[in-house]
Amino acid sequence: MKHTHIIGLGGYLPEQILHNKDLPAALETSDAWIRERTGIEQRHIAAEGQFTSDLATAAAKQALEDAGLTIDDIDAIIVATTTPDMVFPSTASIVQFKLGATSIPAWDIQAVCSGFVYGLAQVDGMMRGGMFERVLLIGAERMSHILDWSDRSTCVLFGDGAGAVVLEYRDDGTEHGVIGSTLHADGAYRDLLMANHAQRNQVIPGFGGQNAPDLRLDSAGVAAVEMRGNEVFRTAVKQLGAVVDEVLELHGLTHNDLDHLIPHQANLRIIQATAKKLKMSLDHVAVTVNKHANTSAASVPLAMHALYQQNAFKAGDLLLLEAFGAGFVWGANLVRWSKQ
Repeated sequence: MKHTHIIGLGGYLPEQILHNKDLPAALETSDAWIRERTGIEQRHIAAEGQFTSDLATAAAKQALEDAGLTIDDIDAIIVATTTPDMVFPSTASIVQFKLGATSIPAWDIQAVCSGFVYGLAQVDGMMRGGMFERVLLIGAERMSHILDWSDRSTCVLFGDGAGAVVLEYRDDGTEHGVIGSTLHADGAYRDLLMANHAQRNQVIPGFGGQNAPDLRLDSAGVAAVEMRGNEVFRTAVKQLGAVVDEVLELHGLTHNDLDHLIPHQANLRIIQATAKKLKMSLDHVAVTVNKHANTSAASVPLAMHALYQQNAFKAGDLLLLEAFGAGFVWGANLVRWSKQ
């Protein structure tokens, strides 16, 4: 039988690193305060003039190289992002151009922090339907440009980056590959975590991308992340635990079958709570939030790439990818590792 396989992985983090100790003094926070509550030590910040499409392109090139392919071998490009270069065209179409592709379809997915998990489920479904054989799936974010850097409750939590995978639909004589996914959303929670327009008569910096002007929103203002942290935390822990049970039960598996947990990297306490529920040692859990904070749709592929670079996976290992984000949207993927 054919399955959707991960055959190439890539990741990119901007060169500029902002450590906790280097945050503005006006925030009245400290390295110890941030570490204790989030586990975050530092985050990467995109350079001036470096856009989401640039981060995505860098990660995509690495994934293609890892797969031993070129862009000419790819049937479609999908970018999961909530920080596009511009309102339109899609960031995926810009990445397509930067990679030198023509004609192949390219589109964005907006499911915030769950974007990559949603994207993997979508690609797997389309491949099972016979539409594509090879797809480039990217999670990329430039969160730093939509933050209110005077709000310590949010600005310390996020960073910039991109992760990418090359997916191939093939029969390799095994039951390896993407096993299945489950996805959810509940808009009743939308007010608990959102990017709002906080300041009047201000410019959205850099939102227009390389060839478009910044946007001035006279009636609304600059986009800034707003979050009711305690309520988000409680809901995230509850729903992530439920979605893990759901996807395992759906495919006749149990917690004991899991070899690796690759969670969304938002908060170390959420990761620890999920691992505890699964009775998994943190030795089998991807933890990268300390090094690049919450990179939204990029966090799951970046975490998977980090373990891959450490040679943590062996053929037949069962991976659980899970994420939770604003909306609220959440979901999980089960993957039987096949890449050598």
